[in-house]
Amino acid sequence: MLKLYGASWCPHCARTVQFLQNSGIKFEYIEVEEQSPSVIAKLIEVNGGDDWMVPTLEFNGEWRPGQVFEPEKLVRDLKKMGVI
Repeated sequence: MLKLYGASWCPHCARTVQFLQNSGIKFEYIEVEEQSPSVIAKLIEVNGGDDWMVPTLEFNGEWRPGQVFEPEKLVRDLKKMGVI
């Protein structure tokens, strides 16, 4: 299942959640600020090693670093990851 690592204060996370719900794509929402140091370390690694960014997506071991919400790019990335 697709995992979305997000933060409640992030507008790009909210838009991504809304898009996934409206598209009927099942996902698990994971609040980043409630995660263990090991999860945070992985998110930092996935996002280039300086800090974590949201929304970061993971599907079957493939990661999409955090970025601004752009529906067309999100669809392309979800296809590439095999989600859709």
